[in-house]
Amino acid sequence: MSYKKYKPYGSINITNRQWPDKQINKAPIWCSVDLRDGNQSLPIPMNVEEKVNFFKLLVDIGFKEIEVGFPSASNTEYKFLRKLIDENLIPDDVTVQVLTQSREHLIKKTFEALKGAKRAIVHLYNSTSVLQRKVVFNKSKQEIIDIGVTGAKLLMEYKDMYPETDFSFEYSPESFTGTELEYSLEICEAILDVLKPTPSKKIILNLPSTVEMATPNIYADQIEWFCSNIKNRESVIISLHTHNDRGTCTASSELGILAGADRVEGTLFGNGERTGNLDIMVMALNMHVQGINPELNFSNLYEIVDIYEGCTKMNVNARHPYAGELVYTAFSGSHQDAINKGLKAQLDSNSSFWEIPYLPIDPHDVGRDYEEIIRINSQSGKGGAAFIMDNEFGFILPKSMQNDFGTLVKNKTDLLGTELSANQIYDLFSNEYLNIKSPNLLKSYTIQSVQNVETDENIVNIQALISVSGKEMNISGVGNGPVDAFFNALHASNITGYSFISYDEHALGSGSTAKAATYIQIEYNGQRYFGVGVSANIDTSSLNALFSAINRKG
Repeated sequence: MSYKKYKPYGSINITNRQWPDKQINKAPIWCSVDLRDGNQSLPIPMNVEEKVNFFKLLVDIGFKEIEVGFPSASNTEYKFLRKLIDENLIPDDVTVQVLTQSREHLIKKTFEALKGAKRAIVHLYNSTSVLQRKVVFNKSKQEIIDIGVTGAKLLMEYKDMYPETDFSFEYSPESFTGTELEYSLEICEAILDVLKPTPSKKIILNLPSTVEMATPNIYADQIEWFCSNIKNRESVIISLHTHNDRGTCTASSELGILAGADRVEGTLFGNGERTGNLDIMVMALNMHVQGINPELNFSNLYEIVDIYEGCTKMNVNARHPYAGELVYTAFSGSHQDAINKGLKAQLDSNSSFWEIPYLPIDPHDVGRDYEEIIRINSQSGKGGAAFIMDNEFGFILPKSMQNDFGTLVKNKTDLLGTELSANQIYDLFSNEYLNIKSPNLLKSYTIQSVQNVETDENIVNIQALISVSGKEMNISGVGNGPVDAFFNALHASNITGYSFISYDEHALGSGSTAKAATYIQIEYNGQRYFGVGVSANIDTSSLNALFSAINRKG
């Protein structure tokens, strides 16, 4: 069996681990690496103009640290960084970060590219993993340490040549998860000895899951062990940079924060090498729905998605957490019913907390509309169609009518084999129930009402001109209300066999111009039929609803 050629990842020897009992209660320091790690993974990397647009988007979202590229490796990267600096596009509260390998000519060009920047983080890295030492570099542990230390010394040397810039430094033992923990600590402490951080001028030690190799709890153990053993912890910012090879990088980053990390690197929508980087938007909104301020603004996801897709030429999946086109949409009948009831309960309760079944976040928080929540296909139930009629068109269907209309909608979707739009649902409702005028038509009527105050009796006389299969006739009747009187008038004119079952009505809209919507259910030969009428006059609305029900019988 082919699985036998893979080695299991070992456990971490850590006792009395603390992270499982902790909770995230504040946002970490966020650093976007979209313009470096994300960009280098694109089939067609962004040009300078696209990178500028993307940078502005990241600033608008609220990132204070942005890795803008690898300026020593590409002329486009170099020109982009110079444009940001020369055109004063970097806000005063934003620090740009650049990546460089531990090679002098690359470090030299990196500092040249940063000339004139107010603040900058220079991110030095070299790979430390067992596999890379053996296969790629063929170097000993000490030789790999020497590479990192040489680079750190060059950082200290070159920063003094540009005193106008406030430099901070970051070091990554690349492929940290494939490196022995004791050795990763050894090389990082060798870097600290050169850079000499202080509590007021900290160094960032970035511990990347360059390739996700184990379950998230293993990564958390590695981070906790490292945080517990690194010297001068008060002078160090521990940073995470997770990839998604196992599909669990969000969990790895969240558990890494529990384990003591201070900072998180990632990208929008997880764009990055292979299966991608941590999606910072997902992690931030995960905090948002736990009542924690993520300190990033994703309140207009439509715009963010549009800019992202335009700049990267990548597509956001319809099922992507929080941002996907369909993530706030229910097709399932039971889900639709629960959401519909939840929204009504939320409105009635006036609670300050969001508690809606199947919707962990209020779509309005990210700029989405409630109209998107329920969509109708063959899997949908009565609640979904009722929700559309209420929220889109203002018709509050009586509960007894929802099954009737839901069956019609389901039959229609089965017939078409497609999803029904809101307008298609309304058209079906209108054609089946609303103001149906054939074969029977109400042409005109007059009502005389007499109220006996002493007996609290109401006597209504109605006279109406109707058309039955094209033949006009005058009818009249008496009852305790307009509908009852009209019903009696029909019976007196040999239009018989109908019994009255139910009546519901509500205002359609608001204000003085609002119309009335009336729902009437009748029975004929054991079969029940609904009719709906709409009019500015409640009596006309009711009589039209009655005739619509009769006409539905045919």
